[in-house]
Amino acid sequence: MNATKMSLTNWVTARLSSSFSSPLLSPNHHSASINRLSNSLPLRLRTRRSCSPISISRRLYSSTAAMGDSPADAGMDAVQRRLMFEDECILVDENDRVVGHDTKYNCHLMQKIESENLLHRAFSVFLFNSKYELLLQQRSATKVTFPLVWTNTCCSHPLYRESELIEDNYLGVRNAAQRKLLDELGIPAEDVPVDQFFPLGRMLYKAASDGKWGEHELDYLLFIVRDVNVNPNPDEVADIKYVNREQLKELLQKADAGEGGLKLSPWFRLVVDNFLFKWWDHVEKGTLAEVADMKTIHKLT
Repeated sequence: MNATKMSLTNWVTARLSSSFSSPLLSPNHHSASINRLSNSLPLRLRTRRSCSPISISRRLYSSTAAMGDSPADAGMDAVQRRLMFEDECILVDENDRVVGHDTKYNCHLMQKIESENLLHRAFSVFLFNSKYELLLQQRSATKVTFPLVWTNTCCSHPLYRESELIEDNYLGVRNAAQRKLLDELGIPAEDVPVDQFFPLGRMLYKAASDGKWGEHELDYLLFIVRDVNVNPNPDEVADIKYVNREQLKELLQKADAGEGGLKLSPWFRLVVDNFLFKWWDHVEKGTLAEVADMKTIHKLT
């Protein structure tokens, strides 16, 4: 890096670091500041990777953490901390109408969820192979919410970006699902074409992870039957396994008995208890259209 580039990027980071250290400013303010400052740079500088908002914010988070002024928890994994502040979830009302956006951090703070009734859009992918076995994942130990629990194939959020806000044919949610299958499990996009995701329903639920973190989601349930290449990202996934119906029932029994400390995510358990085994029949018969209901929002607890 030449002296001019080093000087410029250090100046940008220093400007933002002084703002970021203030306890009176919200994460939204910092994200907006990063974008405003980046967008004010000349185009020839904005196109440099070192001056992009993501690049600037990565340096900012690492530098503030090193100084002990991180806005996130000091013990939070660096990758998860970055995602908590860079990812903007889509806020919706209980009828799934978009009402705004906020950081992943704020959307998962139980204090915010309870005091401001923050509800965000989410999705849960259930991927079956050609033998009709369901791919499960164990969330990594560094996940902020529900670490090391077993859950369905992929669970995440469409982000507040143009490609993932598309309402027609649920394309925004499908795009997000394809993105996260690659991010979390290394499944190439060509293995999971967006038109192969089958939206079966939506559910609204709230669940606490611990005293600080939790979920309050309007969750799209997406089914897909594909044989895929899997290469899990250890920052996101601790383990994976394919299960048939009987093996899943054994897993449920072990979780209920607390055997080996095995735990299931609350959203996965809600789907299992209310829908999964009935829908599994239709997966095998190729008749999922018979049970799809995207008009109803199931409020589950």
